Amino acid sequence: MSVARPLVDALVRLALEEDLALGDVTSESTIPANRLGEGHLAAKQALVLAGVDVATRVFAAVDPAIAVTWHASDGDAVLPKMRVATARGPLRSLLMAERTTLNFLQRLSGIATLTRAYVDAVAGTHASVVDTRKTTPGLRVLEKEAVRAGGGHNHRASLGAGVLIKDNHVDCSGGDLAETVRRARAGAAHSLIIEVEVRTLAEVDLALGSRADMLLLDNMSLDVMAEAVRRATNAGVRTEASGGVRLDTIAAIARTGVDLISVGALTHSAVAVDLHLKTIPLP
Repeated sequence: MSVARPLVDALVRLALEEDLALGDVTSESTIPANRLGEGHLAAKQALVLAGVDVATRVFAAVDPAIAVTWHASDGDAVLPKMRVATARGPLRSLLMAERTTLNFLQRLSGIATLTRAYVDAVAGTHASVVDTRKTTPGLRVLEKEAVRAGGGHNHRASLGAGVLIKDNHVDCSGGDLAETVRRARAGAAHSLIIEVEVRTLAEVDLALGSRADMLLLDNMSLDVMAEAVRRATNAGVRTEASGGVRLDTIAAIARTGVDLISVGALTHSAVAVDLHLKTIPLP
């Protein structure tokens, strides 16, 4: 999967500048400039791959002479010791690209791997797993792509991508939920969905009465959530569950009948997976 090239290329440049602003003194002082080699990128654990596009761009930015062949794609389940890519080119360049390539791939594949676990946990239910804006600053576009590689879906990409009225918005606009929804409907683009966060059944009824397009069911017990879903469904309104969602709780949440379950952990708590690049000189 590919995202907006100018933004990702800028991220690659920034990452390489961070690592190579002073060059690679070790490689430059020990390896002849014309020596060619091959890099074998392999998994050291079971994982779901993500970041193929940005990793390819890292190699190209370091040295266009590097040729990369991928043996797996974003979203593929990869087993330990499985080779996912082969890179061939100047040895110095391969070593210069190594850490930045791995940093992107390990982080993004960690997100995809965790997302796949959550998606598998709700298999057979009506619910879809979605991410949040709890992303690493500057890396949101890549991290949200990694969620998709893991089988999840994306929530808002930015504050301008949709209306989500939370308690702070209601409080800051006068305390009247219905009036806050009315203002949003009058002031936002007509094509945007208006979603309202609710925490009680009383707030569910208020939001439905205000003609909200979607309800965000925040930190509700399963019994209350199931009733909220029933009322919203009868009104033709979709629902999203949020708050305290974990791998051991998401299946029960899904069984309440919610349409979406948002999981901040997909991006803010994913652990980088283990990949390595073994570089060898060519004869």
